[in-house]
Amino acid sequence: MIRLFKHYIPHAVLLLGLLDFALLMLASELAWKVRAAQIGMELGPIADRWIPLVGSACVVWLAMIAVGVYGPYALRSLRFAGARLLVAISLGIIVLAAIDWILPGETFWRSTLLYSMGFAILVLVADRLLLNSFLGSSSFRRRVMVLGAGDRAQRLRELGDQPEAGFAIVSYIAMGEPERTVEEAIAREAIHDLGRFVENLGVSEVVLALQERRNALPLNDLLRIKTKGVHVNDFSSFLERETGRVDLDTVNPSWLIFSDGFSSSRVLSSAVKRLFDITASLILLLLTFPVILLFAAIVKLDSKGPAFFRQQRVGLFGEPFYLTKLRSMRTDAEKDGAKWAAENDPRITRVGRFIRKVRIDELPQTWAVLKGEMSFVGPRPEVPQFVDGLQEEIPFYQERHMVKPGITGWAQINYPYGASTEDSRKKLEYDLYYAKNYTPFLDFVILLQTVRVVLWPEGAR
Repeated sequence: MIRLFKHYIPHAVLLLGLLDFALLMLASELAWKVRAAQIGMELGPIADRWIPLVGSACVVWLAMIAVGVYGPYALRSLRFAGARLLVAISLGIIVLAAIDWILPGETFWRSTLLYSMGFAILVLVADRLLLNSFLGSSSFRRRVMVLGAGDRAQRLRELGDQPEAGFAIVSYIAMGEPERTVEEAIAREAIHDLGRFVENLGVSEVVLALQERRNALPLNDLLRIKTKGVHVNDFSSFLERETGRVDLDTVNPSWLIFSDGFSSSRVLSSAVKRLFDITASLILLLLTFPVILLFAAIVKLDSKGPAFFRQQRVGLFGEPFYLTKLRSMRTDAEKDGAKWAAENDPRITRVGRFIRKVRIDELPQTWAVLKGEMSFVGPRPEVPQFVDGLQEEIPFYQERHMVKPGITGWAQINYPYGASTEDSRKKLEYDLYYAKNYTPFLDFVILLQTVRVVLWPEGAR
């Protein structure tokens, strides 16, 4: 994987994205040539129109990122990728038409957009037909050796067997563990020169997956491997990079303290984040105020009770604040205390089911963003009753309160709706990844991917 602004991006995704961007520019250029030929116009050199070519490619490319064209399912399913491509290109063309209407002139020719759409679909689908098998082949993946043959090595095997995995395990080395789970592992004693063995297999990375490292760390082997120019990684860091989450089953306080992350250079990033929150919340409140009023009236007519629901939540540094949403449940929904929302929850009203599915009930939270109690991106704020119990049951749960809560977040776009302690544990792993690797770039990726969650509301309740 490549680390871009502290966020890990698989090589296959990065290369495919760059190729797609070049093909989108090609599609736009073809569209301009076809339209120019129709009206008998001389286009001139490509240098005269590079700005609209790059601009149009950027808009469609961002739409592709937003709807999940580069997600794991899209990389392994051509049908899935085709559906997302059609949605992304359609959204991009609509945005380009709007830009051309707002900024008339030679920005983007609206007359070329239909041709651009057709050519883009053609070249991108053809691209995937050619690369689909190649992207999933082991020859395109990083070659990894695992030092260990126990349960951790088995977990890496299961992760590497997934079609979207960016690595292939070429060998397991049993390092004298009392219990061996991976039967085909080679005993360390059977290898005379581990450094040469790594070279002969063409290994690019070695992962230390020992169950117990105390007094068992193979320092001489690791030093020999490192001096051969091969990257050496520990189990927890490898999982964090490959899964986009911090694995709570294997991390400990010392790993969190000494691993890269929680950078002190966040003063500028926090200032940029706050400036964006203020600007975006003001614009969003102005644009959605009529929608909020309309659905507030519909909620009021649909069921007895107030149109808005106000509840205390836990915010930054554990400080409580009040969250306001459009009411989607009956007024007596929490008469016996706060409860997790269940699938097909009978407490949800008819209108409430719709506004929860399309996230309209979340719009009033923008006011909390404007006040500074929340951000657009961050961990979801929980009610105090849940937090008290979760902090006792889940390690490092209080660390999620070291960043401001948000309307959307890394956990929200990567994990379905959480309705249990186990769900909260899984979501915490994503929240810790966000808190550890936060940059404005990661916020931008999350905001784009939120479009996918809204269009395809997986896990909404």
